Amino acid sequence: MSPILVRPVREQLEHDRIIRLLQVKCRRRYETGMNPGAEQNTGVGSGASPLYPDLVLMSPERGRRLQAVVEVETGESVNHLEALAQWTHFSKLRAAFHLYVPFGMVDVARRLCEDNQVHVNEIWSYHVVAEEVRFTLVHRSREVPPTRARAAARGSSSTRQPASRTAKRAARSAKPASRAKSAKKPARAQKRK
Repeated sequence: MSPILVRPVREQLEHDRIIRLLQVKCRRRYETGMNPGAEQNTGVGSGASPLYPDLVLMSPERGRRLQAVVEVETGESVNHLEALAQWTHFSKLRAAFHLYVPFGMVDVARRLCEDNQVHVNEIWSYHVVAEEVRFTLVHRSREVPPTRARAAARGSSSTRQPASRTAKRAARSAKPASRAKSAKKPARAQKRK
């Protein structure tokens, strides 16, 4: 559960509304699980205490592999306690971590992420205009966090070797063929003269 035990009612309603809007938006590409308010419908991670982010995005394929976790914050919940209690754990998962914060709290969220070494793949701001909620991408990370880089290196090293061997074999077999073709061309040219 969040260190913000009780959000003001108005903020909680806005928070849950944004989660529902994001679920509809993401449903086109992902299979989604939602944890609005205090609900714990879809958990991630293994062990004694699974994590319950606001949205869990999984691939629609058979394996239902975890693709991303989304955490929506309100003005009250962008703070140091929230960053330590939730953001740090979400950033350590082997999935992308997307953070949605109110428009006026973007700089605070960035600073909290830097101070607590939280790797966020995307930070989005949102603001409400009448009944419409507008989302703006304000940060996209190009870096791969160390835990994911090591996992990717382990997984791709076994696939790279056969591919590179095949490429080397193809290059070796292509070189003699090109030499043979270049050797034949002068002979043809001599016959014409």
